[in-house]
Amino acid sequence: MTPKISPTARALQTLEILQLQPGTTADQIAERLGVTGRAARRYVATLREAGVPVESFRGRYGGYRLGRGMRLPPVIFTQDEALGLVMAVLEGHPAATGAGELAGSALAKVILALPESVGRQAAALREHASAAPDRRAAYPDPAVTSALVVAVGSRRRVRLRYRSESGNEWAAEVDPWAVVVRHGRWYLLCHSHHAGAVRSYRVDRVRAVEPTRDSFTPPDGLDPVAALEENLGEGWAFPARVVFKAPLSEVAPWVRPPMGHLETHASGCVLVGSTNNPTMYAQEWLAAMPFAFRVEGGDELRAAVAALAVRCAAAVADQPR
Repeated sequence: MTPKISPTARALQTLEILQLQPGTTADQIAERLGVTGRAARRYVATLREAGVPVESFRGRYGGYRLGRGMRLPPVIFTQDEALGLVMAVLEGHPAATGAGELAGSALAKVILALPESVGRQAAALREHASAAPDRRAAYPDPAVTSALVVAVGSRRRVRLRYRSESGNEWAAEVDPWAVVVRHGRWYLLCHSHHAGAVRSYRVDRVRAVEPTRDSFTPPDGLDPVAALEENLGEGWAFPARVVFKAPLSEVAPWVRPPMGHLETHASGCVLVGSTNNPTMYAQEWLAAMPFAFRVEGGDELRAAVAALAVRCAAAVADQPR
C-alpha cells in the first residue's frame, strides 16, 4: 500500500521543482508528482499563501517561476535529526567513512554545516564507524543513540535500561566513553560502575538513557575502536580457549571480535575469549570455520561442541534395515 502524501509535502515538492526548473507548467508539475493539473495549481496557490513569490507567465514559454531574490532559508537540523542523518548514511553507505569517496565527501560537508556542538558528535560517529558491515547488522533507535552521543561529548554519566539477548532487562550506571560503529552494529564503550570494569553494550538493546549530574574523565589516549575490539570477547560468563591447526594469518579473517582474540601457538594459533552462549559459539561460529581445532577450555564450550558433534554424527549414521 502506497503511503499517502500530505498537501504540505506536495507543496514543498512543488517548490523544489520550481527552484530546479524555472518555467515548469502546471501539467508538468502534475506529471512529476503523479497528480491532476488542478491539484498542481492548488499546490502553487498554497505556496503563494505561505508568502512564497511564485510568478506565472503565459505563452509558449510560460509556466511558473520563483520571484527574483527568492532564497530558501538555510536547512536547520535538530540534534536528533542531524545524528539520525549521519547514522542513516553510514548504515546505508559504509564507504562514507572515507572523505575520498563521493558520499563521504558529501557527508563531511553536512557535518561541517552543523552547529559545533552537534557537528563534533556527528564527526565522532563517522570517525569510529566501520566500513565492513555484515548480514547480522542491527540498527538502534536514533533518539537513544543521540542521547548517548551527547553524554559522550559532555562527559556526563548516564543510567541505562538494557535488555540482553535472552530478554533479561536491568539498569546500569555507566561512564559513556564512545559510541562506535563496528561490523554492522552500534556499540557503547563505557565503564560500568556496577561491574567495576570496561563494558561494551549493543546500542540497539538500550531501552532508555537517563543523564545524571555526575561527570567523568575518559582514560588518557583512549582508542575507542581498539578498546572495543579488545573488550567484545572478554568479561562473559563462560571462558573459551580453542586451538587451531592453521597459521594465525589464515584463521584471523574468520574470527569476529566477540569471539575473542588470537595468539600464536605451537600448533598454529589459539583463540582466547569468553561467551554467554556456548551453544551459539559452537554452532554458529566454530562450526563455520574451515580449520581443524581443539577446544582446550572451558567446560561449557566443550560440552556444547560435544553435543553438536553427536547431532552431526547422528545425522549421517546408517539407519538400521
